[in-house]
Amino acid sequence: MEESFVFQWSVIRSLLSILQWWAFNVTVIIVNKWIFQKLDFKFPLSVSCVHFICSSIGAYVVIKLLKLKPLITVDPEDRWRRIFPMSFVFCINIVLGNVSLRYIPVSFMQTIKSFTPATTVVLQWLVWRKYFDWRIWASLVPIVGGILLTSVTELSFNMFGFCAALFGCLATSTKTILAESLLHGYKFDSINTVYYMAPFATMILAVPAMLLEGNGILEWLNTHPYPWSALIIIFSSGVLAFCLNFSIFYVIHSTTAVTFNVAGNLKVAVAVLVSWLIFRNPISYLNSVGCAVTLVGCTFYGYVRHKLSQQPQIPGTPRTPRTPRTPRSKMELLPLVNDKLEDKV
Repeated sequence: MEESFVFQWSVIRSLLSILQWWAFNVTVIIVNKWIFQKLDFKFPLSVSCVHFICSSIGAYVVIKLLKLKPLITVDPEDRWRRIFPMSFVFCINIVLGNVSLRYIPVSFMQTIKSFTPATTVVLQWLVWRKYFDWRIWASLVPIVGGILLTSVTELSFNMFGFCAALFGCLATSTKTILAESLLHGYKFDSINTVYYMAPFATMILAVPAMLLEGNGILEWLNTHPYPWSALIIIFSSGVLAFCLNFSIFYVIHSTTAVTFNVAGNLKVAVAVLVSWLIFRNPISYLNSVGCAVTLVGCTFYGYVRHKLSQQPQIPGTPRTPRTPRTPRSKMELLPLVNDKLEDKV
């Protein structure tokens, strides 16, 4: 009886953790798109900077003041030698995500972001010469096919937004790969990752944001009919972005890797549906088919990767690298102001 109660509570806890993760993730994406489209605040660098600032403050409060999570100590030398390069790639990743969201619909952007597994595998094969089982390559076929179909049939296609989203996938993959070498020896969770990386990202992005978007923001403040209400929404998106990181930490510790993978792909479908209900961007039948194929491919890729990681090693045979990692390990190293990684926006 007691074991049955524990099992039921474990299932309920996992379900609640997934639902709150979905809620924060979808809300961040929708609010960011609302800022760019409805508030006419077309400054993705500044929005990203607000997210970094809020995440820095939030991580400090959680770790230092509330002590909800113990601080992982990092040597001062490693902060610049390891954390700073990761923060630079992290910053580029988030900025590209927000730039893409500025120019293309949420549904298209989320579908392109699902291309990340393919870019991660290809980068490791080309640059690091890592071996991958043929089943990994086969599992990438539906992802690539779905992305191609979605891109060709996208009715609101914008080349600049498309390129930003695609390079965002490359940045995400680079960050994941670099994390294995640069963060070796440090078992970061999402909160500690934000604690160390967000301040560096703010420092990196603050000056470019002021130089490139400062005059535009001043003009926007003078012309917008309700600037203070709009600013509240913009800073609220930063608070939500930090809450998303905290929700990732919770869901990672409440679900298995397979459940996390499936829930992550279903989350993309939820984000696409909710964004369409709010913004009503035109979606063709073939476009929706391409999106569905991509999500099924991502789920299949996660399943194959998980099964291969569970296989016993045969002596004398090359070991299939565990990278790209299972979603549990990967998300521990991916601070999300963007989602998938996730994600990160």
